[in-house]
Amino acid sequence: MLILDAGQFIERGRLWWGTEGNCRSCPVAWCEQDSGDATPEEIRQALLAEHGPARLRLTEPEASTVPVLRALREVHGLSLTQARAMAAELKTIGLVGTLVEMELIAARIRHHSVETTVETSTS
Repeated sequence: MLILDAGQFIERGRLWWGTEGNCRSCPVAWCEQDSGDATPEEIRQALLAEHGPARLRLTEPEASTVPVLRALREVHGLSLTQARAMAAELKTIGLVGTLVEMELIAARIRHHSVETTVETSTS
């Protein structure tokens, strides 16, 4: 039987992910950790399945788009066109992802003086 723990965390303003695994019937074990713009999709999907999605919303949807665009570009390294599309989604239905992903974006947007909320299925 294989036991696998996976997670995401924020360190120094960056998204990190990690996995730890071990075999119950043999001495094999490992630990893997990395950072970057995106967590591997299989880890994201496992976290979403276990904890449910989080939704990031602007507290004031009429807030200036400029600081929101700046924040989204800083977090994700997006082009201006990509950031505009993401900002439009944020202003309407909100962005959806793992709790850690949404908290990272929220922190960067708040750094630019725009208030946000992060909602989970348990909030």
